[in-house]
Amino acid sequence: MKTESCNLSDCFLCRFCIPEWKEVIAVKKKTLAFKKGELIFKEGEKVMGIFFLYEGAAKVHKQWSDEKELILRFTSAGEILGHRGIGAGEAYPVSATALTDSKACFITNEFLETTLNTNHSFLYKLMQFYAEELQKAELRMRNLAAMEVKNRIAETLVELHDRFGADREGYISVAISRQDIAAYSGTTYETVFKCMKQFTHQKMISATGKRIRLHDKNKLKKISRYN
Repeated sequence: MKTESCNLSDCFLCRFCIPEWKEVIAVKKKTLAFKKGELIFKEGEKVMGIFFLYEGAAKVHKQWSDEKELILRFTSAGEILGHRGIGAGEAYPVSATALTDSKACFITNEFLETTLNTNHSFLYKLMQFYAEELQKAELRMRNLAAMEVKNRIAETLVELHDRFGADREGYISVAISRQDIAAYSGTTYETVFKCMKQFTHQKMISATGKRIRLHDKNKLKKISRYN
């Protein structure tokens, strides 16, 4: 990683703090650059602070066993990373890895506490973020337990398209491996490969390597719908 600069307007922290506080943020924060595939922070590392994704995309994941990992969520620019470590003890309970070349603003725990005490609107937005994350986690737990694998994979493809958008050629703008789709859907690489081949045959998607294009998003939504 290397230190870069940010415009003090696009990340979650800068968007919701009071204007006068941005001068303090400029002094206290660091903007770090991460290459694609680089760890932003690692499960078990000491919690030093919190990250606000400024540019790019990342995955938040947890080691499930010696060979398997579970992806908890995908994040895009403007979102928060490392918040699971705040109040959870001295170590991060999850890891975060850049899916593209990315930048993240970092502030220490001490400065975060000062910011919360000074910026009530930021505190409120952070509370809303935690509440939304909890709701999403509860919904994902239900879906992993109750939905068929095919439904979960369709849901993942729709969610990735909604989160990252599409490029000029219509592909999801962030390349996602089938292994990552499996780790997020709670299944195996082989099952993802089989389902995506079926979706391709039914002309709902097409794929070139890790690049995926949705041709019939409505059909995928119907498949992913929980009954």
